[in-house]
Amino acid sequence: MIEKSINKVLFLGPIGSYSDLAKNKFSDFLKENCEFIPVNSINNIMNLLCEANDYNISAVVPIENSIEGIVRETQDNLLALSKKNIRILAETTLLIEHSLLGFCDKTEVKSIVSHPQALAQCSNFINKNWNDINLIPALSTSAAVNSLTKEEQTKVAIGNFYSANLYNIPVIEEKINDEKNNTTRFILLSKITPQKSIDNKMSIIFSTENIVGALNKVLLILEKYNLNMLYIDSRPSKKNLGEYVFYVDFSGFIEDSNVKLALVELQPYVKLFDVLSEGAFIIK
Repeated sequence: MIEKSINKVLFLGPIGSYSDLAKNKFSDFLKENCEFIPVNSINNIMNLLCEANDYNISAVVPIENSIEGIVRETQDNLLALSKKNIRILAETTLLIEHSLLGFCDKTEVKSIVSHPQALAQCSNFINKNWNDINLIPALSTSAAVNSLTKEEQTKVAIGNFYSANLYNIPVIEEKINDEKNNTTRFILLSKITPQKSIDNKMSIIFSTENIVGALNKVLLILEKYNLNMLYIDSRPSKKNLGEYVFYVDFSGFIEDSNVKLALVELQPYVKLFDVLSEGAFIIK
């Protein structure tokens, strides 16, 4: 049984964002009087988490989109959070359905504001309808929707149906994203230790010596202990040119015997190493 112990949740706002919608899927971890706090950027969320002394504070942020890939701003902050004992407690996915919102007809549009990923996810729709359009980046889709005014009618936004209702913005056209099976993975960050379930996912980060076969040795160890790798990515270490850190997700739980053996055996082959998730719950 999951303990409902989280009493404060930060999420990428403002209210009406996809993170706002995603946070509701983590209700099994939240107290009934849980406080929800919209924050205007992922970096600010991460900073607030690092500074917080409250054990029961958490955050919901996007980490990967099925079309645009990893959310770098989230991924690049995970190592700093793990040093503060903040890790991925759970994850879920949300179907992303974009709409064109605003106070004018589609033929009158002169500029479109939205999060850069949303603009990219609707690029075919945009190119089909306008030859010359001003694209304005925003911190989130809900911030874009909230910025619309009747006085600036030729500026429209790409956002979700929920935010349209919330901010009373007319829907010009629904379901405009290029790929209809567009999903985003969201994670719940917390200091709470996960529990064993039938479907846990571990996440680790590491770097290796810049020598032939170094990464392969680590991956072979995961294979040796029958750990199903679900994801791998690399990012510059930001320390030395040509040096990278690797992010790997695999099925398992920190207390599983094969996980323990694998993590011990790979230590001689890594430099930097940390656990980003000890066994996240997968929320359907």
